[in-house]
Amino acid sequence: MNTLIFRTVAPFLTPLMVLFSIFVLLRGHNEPGGGFIGGLIAASAFAIYGIAFGVQSVRRAIIFHPMSIAGCGLFIACLSGLLSAFFGVPFMTGLWIYPTFAGIEVPLATVISFDIGVYLVVVGSITSIALALEEKDHD
Repeated sequence: MNTLIFRTVAPFLTPLMVLFSIFVLLRGHNEPGGGFIGGLIAASAFAIYGIAFGVQSVRRAIIFHPMSIAGCGLFIACLSGLLSAFFGVPFMTGLWIYPTFAGIEVPLATVISFDIGVYLVVVGSITSIALALEEKDHD
């Protein structure tokens, strides 16, 4: 499977897939998609890159250890849910703020921060599994 064509296409396909995964993440709270599906797409991109160029090249590309990414995502997702407790509403209730950036009112919610947390958990955990399987395959 690791052909010349695959190694040529993988560096172009990987960033496109990551960009598409971010698109799916951001549209997920209003339409189909979200953190889980976006995270699977991004993890698939890293798996493709790993198959083409090896585990070490993926580890260099993502900078942080995949389980650190998953842990950070879990922290963000939990914090998003716990914020509602400080405002006296049930756990995981969406909270909205409307800050103004450059004269434009931008609605922000704990819903999107929860989705980002789920995205990071899925990217980190699935990438970690894929890299471990790829390393084991080459041993």
